[in-house]
Amino acid sequence: MRDQFGVGDATAIVTGASSGIGRTIAERFAADGADVVVCSREQENVEPVAEGIEDSDREGSALAVECDVTDRDAVEALVDATVEEFGGIDVLVNNAGASFMAPFADISENGWETIVDINLHGTFHCTQVAGEHMREDGGGAVINLASVAGQKGSPHMSHYGAAKAGVINLTSTLAFEWAGDDVRVNCIAPGFVATPGVESQMGVSADDIDREEVERRIGTTEEIADLAQFLASPAASYLVGETITAAGVPRIMETPDV
Repeated sequence: MRDQFGVGDATAIVTGASSGIGRTIAERFAADGADVVVCSREQENVEPVAEGIEDSDREGSALAVECDVTDRDAVEALVDATVEEFGGIDVLVNNAGASFMAPFADISENGWETIVDINLHGTFHCTQVAGEHMREDGGGAVINLASVAGQKGSPHMSHYGAAKAGVINLTSTLAFEWAGDDVRVNCIAPGFVATPGVESQMGVSADDIDREEVERRIGTTEEIADLAQFLASPAASYLVGETITAAGVPRIMETPDV
């Protein structure tokens, strides 16, 4: 029964894979036997990830490709390199993203365009280009990374929240359009996750997080990788167009006695 949760026969592209969630997803897929193509804007940042996978005892192979997801030509080169190296594409993980904090009134036009370009337009490029191969080659799975900021209001992150809301809507719309081509499109919306970036800003280390503790509002990259592997595997065959929120204990209206 455990085989249905495996991705060992897959070839996966993971964007934004130089660190954090993307890197952990790539390493998890490779550990299960998948061949992974890891990319980021700087080759020197993503090359160590591929080398680490190749030098480890993980069953899967890895290829590092420099790719700016906002550049259509670069995305096409990424997909071509994947097909040339591994023969096809089975899974696309749209993880590349960026943000900064600022009140809406202080966000410049360039700042707004930059964040929307990376988070939403980059997802458009990668999904359209990689999806063409999936649709022509028997199907596949697209896993988008959004955020709880795209599900609710996100003060001081209006540009990021708006872009991630667009990713969530694109997920459900595209899932409907591509279901007939046997392409499943789903989404993960993480809350706070102890990535290197979050650790530097908040001082919370992944080493301090106990996965057995239910009462928390910060998770680990491994917990997001668990969800990504599930969504990429045959076990998620009946999940289409869903956004899974991974944010720990929900924030609700609490009574005075709580």
